[in-house]
Amino acid sequence: MTQVKALGLLSGGLDSILATELIQKQGIQVIAFNVKSPFCLCKKNGCAAVDAAKQLNVPLKMVAAKEDYLRMLKKPKHGYGRNMNPCIDCRIFLFKKAKNYAKEIGANFIFTGEVLDERPMSQHYQAMRLIEKEAGLQGKVLRPLSARLLPETEAETKGYISREKLLNIQGRSRKPQLKLAEEFNIKDFPCPAGGCLLTYEQYAKKIKDLFGHKKRISMADIALLRIGRHFRFGKNKIIVGRNEEENKLLVARRKQNEFYFELPDIVGPVTVLQGPKTKRAIKIAAELTAFYSDAKIEKVKVNYGREDLNKSLIATIPTKTEVDKLRIVNEEKAIKKK
Repeated sequence: MTQVKALGLLSGGLDSILATELIQKQGIQVIAFNVKSPFCLCKKNGCAAVDAAKQLNVPLKMVAAKEDYLRMLKKPKHGYGRNMNPCIDCRIFLFKKAKNYAKEIGANFIFTGEVLDERPMSQHYQAMRLIEKEAGLQGKVLRPLSARLLPETEAETKGYISREKLLNIQGRSRKPQLKLAEEFNIKDFPCPAGGCLLTYEQYAKKIKDLFGHKKRISMADIALLRIGRHFRFGKNKIIVGRNEEENKLLVARRKQNEFYFELPDIVGPVTVLQGPKTKRAIKIAAELTAFYSDAKIEKVKVNYGREDLNKSLIATIPTKTEVDKLRIVNEEKAIKKK
């Protein structure tokens, strides 16, 4: 007989790891699937799904969220949950991607690590049914951790899997999962409860600002939101580096038509000016560069340019009140929260 094949949505969190273990214990071949999000907070260095797949000894297919994801994020059909998190639309997007890949590899069914009523917006019964329906997967998504509390799926009715060997976990408590992890000898789960930047108030403000001032958003624009202090002056976005690593990234990632700023003789940040290169915008970018430098005097020389720092001006260091008026978010506050 041909071995049953299942596609598992693997985030790298404990729930998805446990779900995969339960499926594998029934002798089913598992291929893991992950949509790499630019908003994931699971792991600082790399993706938690990669480590989880290695631990589980399953192949992993990763696809990157691209501009189609950003279009969904800008106008989610089912609205936002906490701050800018389009939780239901995000799940629909993910399920559609999984559905396409499952068809490509001939998987018999799809499963996830979702737990009934664990997350208030997307994991209650009605939301689960809605997400399946809009993804074209009605009755076809198995949730091994809560399966015995939910209607039978196609995988069960067709005999691909034994329902009796699945679980009935419900709610937000992590105790059943932690106990199961101990039984399965699973010790490495770096992202046990998940994490998304879109749920953070400070980050959500930067997203809203970006959507409000730019029509065509790229993944490069999104990546920049994690770097530097962000300021808004009319049509201009000004980004000021917070450390040497960010300074290098700002120089490397700036677009050809964007000015960048540095102090020639004093330790300080790199600043990038996006938008129209008006005299006022250039002056403000230079002043912000001076403000975050080690300058001890009121007026300092700031160099700027596109390819080379071949222009300069004398900038007066602004007051903290003047700087705060230009902030999109309080970056220092956002860092502490993370």
